[in-house]
Amino acid sequence: MGVTDRIALQQGDITRMQVDAIVNAANTSLLGGGGVDGAIHRAAGPELLAECRAIGGCPTGEARITAGYRLTARHVIHTVGPVYSAKPRDGQLLHACYMNSLSLAVQNQVRTIAFPAISCGVYGYPIDEACQIAVDTCIEFLQDHPELEKVVFVLFSSADLEVYRLYCSALPDNKR
Repeated sequence: MGVTDRIALQQGDITRMQVDAIVNAANTSLLGGGGVDGAIHRAAGPELLAECRAIGGCPTGEARITAGYRLTARHVIHTVGPVYSAKPRDGQLLHACYMNSLSLAVQNQVRTIAFPAISCGVYGYPIDEACQIAVDTCIEFLQDHPELEKVVFVLFSSADLEVYRLYCSALPDNKR
């Protein structure tokens, strides 16, 4: 089984995913917001907000883990993506979001994880650039971590899903 066999693409609601952990595209306060962040906080319930408040925030590029509370997922991994500015640092920070989230997942015995398109909503990251960073980073990580069984990219729109499908279908054999 190749590394890409452990990557799945899906359109839908990340809060309903049957995985060990879902990733929240959070803001630095971790106290909820719009988009996927707000949806996760609403679905998980007020206990999530209380745990996030106790953590005291998260810098851009880093990740923090909490319980999933009312979600099907056991854990929520909160990561803060960059606000897009078309500078090289944006890509470095987005790469760090995925690496730090995956590292936290492995440290907490997570075997299946679902990611949204981090920074692609109000933070304005172009979906095509973000997709390449997300997929390449996960492939790189999966090569060294067989204990992580599945990474699912959950895209909100069919257009975003198609970007991911096209990118993954064009991966060279050496990345598979």
